[in-house]
Amino acid sequence: MLSVGLIGLPNVGKSTLFNALTSGSAAISNYPFTTIDSNVGVVPVPDSRLTTLKEILNPEDVTPAFIEFIDIAGLVEGASKGEGLGNQFLGNIRSVDAIAHVVRCFQEGDVAHVLGDVDPIRDIEIVETELLLADLEVLEKAIDKRIRSWKTDPRKHAREKERLELYRDKLAAGIPLRILELDADEINRLKGLGMLTSKPVFYVANISESDFNVKPHPCAVEIQEKIPGADRVVALSVQLEYELQQLAPEERKEFEREMGIEENGLQRVVAEAYRVLDLITFYTVANNRLRAWEIPRLTRAVQAAGKIHSDMEKGFIRAQVVDFNDLVTHGNWQALHKKGLLRTEGKDYIVQDGDVIEFIFSPTGS
Repeated sequence: MLSVGLIGLPNVGKSTLFNALTSGSAAISNYPFTTIDSNVGVVPVPDSRLTTLKEILNPEDVTPAFIEFIDIAGLVEGASKGEGLGNQFLGNIRSVDAIAHVVRCFQEGDVAHVLGDVDPIRDIEIVETELLLADLEVLEKAIDKRIRSWKTDPRKHAREKERLELYRDKLAAGIPLRILELDADEINRLKGLGMLTSKPVFYVANISESDFNVKPHPCAVEIQEKIPGADRVVALSVQLEYELQQLAPEERKEFEREMGIEENGLQRVVAEAYRVLDLITFYTVANNRLRAWEIPRLTRAVQAAGKIHSDMEKGFIRAQVVDFNDLVTHGNWQALHKKGLLRTEGKDYIVQDGDVIEFIFSPTGS
């Protein structure tokens, strides 16, 4: 399951956003460190294609993909040295797949800012610096542990030495590791080290209710221009999103129509999480059960089968694949088969976003 950690300084709206996204009840107040233990909420991924498939196929059961949001305690300057709830914050963030960095952009004076004034770029840089310092400390310890073996067999360990020292130098220069062009193997190695700045990040600009329809919002533009890698920013009024979640579903939809809200906060945040992690969705229909699955782009069919069950990957024979749009156009599997649109693919087939797949496999793996 995809997990997204909500981070930021205290009092920027993380817990309110968490409650808006999950319909949860995390404590919300005008005091730092209201969130001490992380709040965790699991919600279905909004998916209009799944709804369409349900209408066409009329399955007995429908299961969406799910996303886990973790509301992590607010970070303050000095967290990398244990200030505030720093150690707990850093430990929690290491477990997530992606980071949603919530930044305060609203100016309302009845909500105290932990630093006294609103400055989104400064706030981002404080959090980023603490993550950099934490990673630098971990890398320096990792290097210290390896020095003896590096000296014993320098040729064998040359690549590892070069790589870790490069990461250390980049961090010391204030460059987060996610900015580097790393291959999949290097990214996995960084995960093993627990690097924080290698995790995909997107920014949520928490704007005032009166600005909810300002596009593009000046705060979001400033973040894009001044923060490396912040090519897209979700600008939304966290308070408005929370208030809308308190309404009955039909009433909420009516308000959203009247206000011109085409996508709610959950839809936009999930879309950004999928984007930074480069995920796609495929669908399976088995035993009259329809289900959505999220996987990394460029995943092969045999690996997608393994997402469902390891036995399906071991015993993979072939995949019967139809395109979502073809299924919508023609309405049923029989028509697709007659038109040659029901394809048989092997284990090396690269699954495409929107594929509807039936996996054929041997239960014994033979």
